[in-house]
Amino acid sequence: MADGPAPEPGSSSFSSAVNGGKTLEECQDMIQRSLRIPMVKFLLKHLEQAGCGIGDRFIKAVHCDKQIAGGYARGEGILVCGNHMNIQDEVNQVVIHELIHAFDDCRAANLNWANCAHHACSEIRAGHLSGDCHYKRELLRGFVKIRGHEQDCVRRRVMKSVIANPYCSEAAAKDAMEAVWDVCYNDTQPFDRAP
Repeated sequence: MADGPAPEPGSSSFSSAVNGGKTLEECQDMIQRSLRIPMVKFLLKHLEQAGCGIGDRFIKAVHCDKQIAGGYARGEGILVCGNHMNIQDEVNQVVIHELIHAFDDCRAANLNWANCAHHACSEIRAGHLSGDCHYKRELLRGFVKIRGHEQDCVRRRVMKSVIANPYCSEAAAKDAMEAVWDVCYNDTQPFDRAP
């Protein structure tokens, strides 16, 4: 996301939580648990190796008015919308997705979240590499497709996020996504391959 305290424009994960979610304290505890999972540890290690170590308050629980699960904001860190979280897996997914944005922001000196192509590229990578579009998650969301579900999911979620960027119209978001798709979908750094 852009510099600033609110998750706009730029990276945000969209919420599917119901029933009012968790308190900030409960969510912060869930964030602490997510720091112990292998993929999160891997991403944190690679952020550190890239010269972007994070502090204790880099990932924090917040209350969100918008229907998003969380976001990344340069200079602010990762925000997890506790009121939209219900289970540990949701928190884990938000943390992983947003850590990929943080990694992109760290390694690309000129990343500009107001640039639709830059934003789309990071969303493609986060959607593809985080597991957001795993077949089981898609089934739980009500999307049933045997072939091509992962790329369809990534495209759908990229469009939803980039359209929410005030600098990107729907047409600009679609054009940007298509223009960067091949390069960004195949860029699996810091992983050797897509997990």
